[in-house]
Amino acid sequence: MSVDASGFAAMEVAQRLGRLRPLIAGAGCDALLVTNLTNIRYLTGFTGSAATLLVRSDEIVFVTDGRYGDQAPAQLSAARVEVRIEVTSTEQQKLLTAAAQGVERLGLEAVSVTWSQLRSFETSFAGIELAPTDGLVEQLRIVKDDGELDRMRRAAAIADAALAEIRPMLAARPTEREVATELDGRIRRLGASGNSFETIVASGPHSALPHARPGDRTMVDGDLVVLDFGAVVDGYCSDMTRTVCIGEPSDEQRRLIDVVAEAQRRGVAAVRAGVAASAVDAACRRVIAEAGWADFFSHGTGHGVGLDIHEAPRVGSTSDATLAVGQVVTVEPGVYLAERGEGVRIEDTVVVTADGCETLTHTTKSIAIDREE
Repeated sequence: MSVDASGFAAMEVAQRLGRLRPLIAGAGCDALLVTNLTNIRYLTGFTGSAATLLVRSDEIVFVTDGRYGDQAPAQLSAARVEVRIEVTSTEQQKLLTAAAQGVERLGLEAVSVTWSQLRSFETSFAGIELAPTDGLVEQLRIVKDDGELDRMRRAAAIADAALAEIRPMLAARPTEREVATELDGRIRRLGASGNSFETIVASGPHSALPHARPGDRTMVDGDLVVLDFGAVVDGYCSDMTRTVCIGEPSDEQRRLIDVVAEAQRRGVAAVRAGVAASAVDAACRRVIAEAGWADFFSHGTGHGVGLDIHEAPRVGSTSDATLAVGQVVTVEPGVYLAERGEGVRIEDTVVVTADGCETLTHTTKSIAIDREE
């Protein structure tokens, strides 16, 4: 396995544009205009905030502005991506129009193109049929290569370490915001570039809200606390949720935690190549339904993770995806009992393998936070 300058396994960036071209043709297009910056990063290695990529059968044109005159050639060269790079702050659309000469049907990324962009493209590409495309690049991103997995393992390890470092502070009964702030800081100090999403620290009655934001509530004995967070390493995300109890849990709390933990174990055990994503959801949901809480598991079981924190495949009851080797998904069942003011969610991120999965998130699932910690 080759290693890049960052010390991670090398990513197969140079091969991605070649895999994209047949998909463009299969969508009935002569070329694709890539405007989604995450997709541009995936295809070229470019990490800047402004770029457009025109992918034709005979040429690839990368257009950016003057801020990236040095960065763009360096990053694309490091990724061994052979494209024509155009750097201009005033003539970008003219360059793209000229580069599209001879194209009869130009694909646009339907999810990414705004109404105002479409109106502009209709003018700029006059005489060219503009066609919506859905997920051409995203379907390439679903299966991760060794380099991508290496970065995601590191992101997950940083998240594990950060939670281990801040876990003792929960014994002092801090506020949700204090925990979130410290957790975010530790993630960065341990080497991540940032967080995968806004960290969730939800205590007491807030734990019954699946996506509560950390506030100024002070944790008290008997609280369940949901911690949902992730780290980003070289663009790639991790995602993990743990639920703990401040002090010793009551019998009711322990049952709630045990049911969700068993549902999560069943879900992880169901993950393997060739299994329907909906079957993983069903494995989790069955345990929760048997406990009488089917109506209180109010979201899907999981989602894909990669350059975006939420990407394909979706792991839910209506998902039509089939899991494949190299996909990365979360398994995160939860039960939220608003009348009791208590909720529990437990989540791991896993890599699908031929005979099961590799778990990337390794933080303990032990629940009690004692004053002695």
